[in-house]
Parts: sequence; structure tokens; C-alpha cells
Amino acid sequence: MEPDPPESATAEAAPPLVKRHRLSTRIWHWVNALTVFVMLMSGLMIFNAHPRLYWGEYGANQDHAWLEIGSAPDRGFLRIGSFRIGTTGLLGYRVTDRGIERRAFPGWATIPSTYDLAGGRRWHLAFAWVLAIGLIAFWIASLVNRHAQRDLAPRRSDLSPRRIWHEIRQHARLRFPTGEAALRYNSLQKLSYVAVIFVLLPLVILTGLTMSPGMNAAWPWLLDLFGGRQSARSIHFIVAVLLVAFILVHLVRVLLAGPLNELRAMITGWYRVPRDREVKP
Repeated sequence: MEPDPPESATAEAAPPLVKRHRLSTRIWHWVNALTVFVMLMSGLMIFNAHPRLYWGEYGANQDHAWLEIGSAPDRGFLRIGSFRIGTTGLLGYRVTDRGIERRAFPGWATIPSTYDLAGGRRWHLAFAWVLAIGLIAFWIASLVNRHAQRDLAPRRSDLSPRRIWHEIRQHARLRFPTGEAALRYNSLQKLSYVAVIFVLLPLVILTGLTMSPGMNAAWPWLLDLFGGRQSARSIHFIVAVLLVAFILVHLVRVLLAGPLNELRAMITGWYRVPRDREVKP
């Protein structure tokens, strides 16, 4: 009969579980995930009503758009400035069982799935309240429990170009932090989270308000801040694209870093610390 393994071997086989995410962070994360998902899809429905973007105060069919998703007689296209690429079957022009569909974004990517501008606006504005109130609540909670100051605020060493370049190389090699380092946000995480929470989300909310005629009357300074309603609409679209890019990178990182461990941490708060890599002599 073999002897029981020593305690050190057992500890090595099962790295410790630690409390990583507070309840407020976990609730905000999942509510925000649903909210952003609905807002993006309903936003695409609204965009389908006029799939062109302009700079300045005004923009209509006869004005020059800097971005357009449209269709020719037998093909779809995306035009950005003078650059134009074909998007047949994906954007602008699709052949379906019901015939030819000439919409910028397909029904599977929008809420509602059939063309309904009023419905899209109702979904979008309802969840915009959830986004705005949730963001303010998260700001307050993070300042009170010092999550923002302790975990998110970059230190001077985090902003070192050498440090940032090192972490970019480590991520490119799929070498993620282990041991105690895995319990702290690295420089790239801090910079990206600060950009999303304190720049992109407020910006998408403010540009959304700028497109509202009622808010134009109440807060006319928004029009001056963003250079007009059409400029606000363009910035709103660009920020939404940046948020999608962040979400995709975030999901890829979760999958590569260990999805079960990452999901457990964001659902229960408990995170199993990855074992330190062995240092080669």
C-alpha cells in the first residue's frame, strides 16, 4: 500500500482558491454584458434606417458621407472615404429565401430581427438607462471600496514603455501571469479597463444624448462639445466599434487563460491561482 502524498505535493496539485471579484463588480459585469449586447444589436437596427455617417451639424442622402454601407443593383459595398470594398452576402446585399435583402446589417445581427426602427429605438433607449445608471453605480461603489484606486489606477511603473512592450510580447506568446501576479491587473488590463470604464462608456452615453432633440434643448452645450448632431452620431458609431473590439479581445483572452476558472471567478468571486511557471536553470 502506497503512503499518502505529503502535504506539499497535495498543495502543488491543487492551487489555492482566492476571492478575486466583489459582488458589486460581478453584478455590474453581467448586467453590463446583457445591456451592451442588446444596445449593440438595437443600435444596428437604428443604423439600418440610414446607413451613412457624416461630420458636422447636418447630413442627408444628398450630402457626402464619410462612411456608407449600401448596395448596387447586384452587390453590396462598404465605403469609407474613397476606399470601397465589396460586402455582398454580408453587408448591404444578401440573397435569402424570401428574395433579395438590401439592408446594411442582416436580421440576425439586429433587435428586432425584422426592420422596425421604432422598436429598435425603444430597445436602445430602455437599455441606455440601464447602462448609464449601472455605470454611475459602479463608479460610486469602486470609489467607496477603493477598487478603482487600488486595482484599476495605473501606477507610474505601469506606464513605462518598456513594461508595456514586455506585456504585449508576453500576450502575443500566450504567456499569461501566474502565481501572485495573476491576482493583479497588468498594465494592459489597467489601461484598457480605465479606457472603457472612464472614457468609452461615458463617451457613448454623451454622444447618444447629443442625438436627442430633447437633450439638445436642455443641454445645447453637447452640440458644441461634439461638433453637431451628425458628428456625435459618427463618434457614437466609432466608440461602439471600439467597444466591440474590446469585447472580442476580452473573450479571446478568457478562452486562452482558462474559461472555467475565469467564469467561476466572475460568477462566484472565487479564483484558482495559476501555479507559478517553473524557472528553467
